[in-house]
Amino acid sequence: MGRRGLQISKFSNYQTNFQVVRGAPYVTTIATLDKYNCEFCIHGDDISMSADGRDTYEEVKKVGRYRECKRTAGVSTTDLVGRMLLLTKSHHVQDDHIEEHKERARSLSQVVYVCGSFDLFHLGHLLFLEKAAKLGDYLIVGILSDQVVNEYKGSNHPIMSLHERVLSVLAYKPVNEVVIGAPLAVTGEILDRFNVSVVANGIIHQHHDEDYDGPDPYEEPKKRGIFVEVDSESSMTTENIIERIISHRIEYEARNRKKERKEAAAFAALQKMSQNGSGKIDTNNTVVIDTKCIR
Repeated sequence: MGRRGLQISKFSNYQTNFQVVRGAPYVTTIATLDKYNCEFCIHGDDISMSADGRDTYEEVKKVGRYRECKRTAGVSTTDLVGRMLLLTKSHHVQDDHIEEHKERARSLSQVVYVCGSFDLFHLGHLLFLEKAAKLGDYLIVGILSDQVVNEYKGSNHPIMSLHERVLSVLAYKPVNEVVIGAPLAVTGEILDRFNVSVVANGIIHQHHDEDYDGPDPYEEPKKRGIFVEVDSESSMTTENIIERIISHRIEYEARNRKKERKEAAAFAALQKMSQNGSGKIDTNNTVVIDTKCIR
């Protein structure tokens, strides 16, 4: 199989109970928390500002109903949009940074294996993985390396680095395990190592484009009669998202420039505020900046 990927499992007893609120206001208020019976709200330790330069969590911070957690460094919407527009590759992770795979014995009856880039994790991915998981009792997702994805998709793909894509997939409940840096071809060694019963691939969008002229990545599972195509019933693709961003390039560039200036101003305001004694900026305090100076 050549270079092997690092295998990561999730705790099988991990459960998450949540409710999704559609059209939630950008500025979080006490009324919003009370409406949905929430004791407090949680946000990362980065700065979130409204259009008028006020802290979007100002109201709930003042009454002690705000909590903060450390966000994943280097992952932001602004950064991802910038990668699409500027066609940068600095976020790609080299294959030689991937640790060797560690084997674990398995006693599962129906292991399902899927693989792909899962770039800009979207609705199509969610629906595909949800349906694939129903084909067995344990879903393993192979995440292709940055180099493999770039070789067959070109340009500056993938937009998200390997580590960012892994975090996105692992966060989805139907996924039991991921293999970081999985090979493009689903080999017999992979199938035997994981005792795979079903290999699934999407119908709406293949994980290699129409210009790909290499060998069929699914040749081995097809020979074994365990290959299944899954219809996610969603037309959403990574390419659709990128096309939307590119078509609104000027608008996004202007928005991002303003957002960056606003965040810089907010950071400067935070530095002037009293610190919590640890030498770290305390983002639990509210921040207000003058947006008249930001154009």
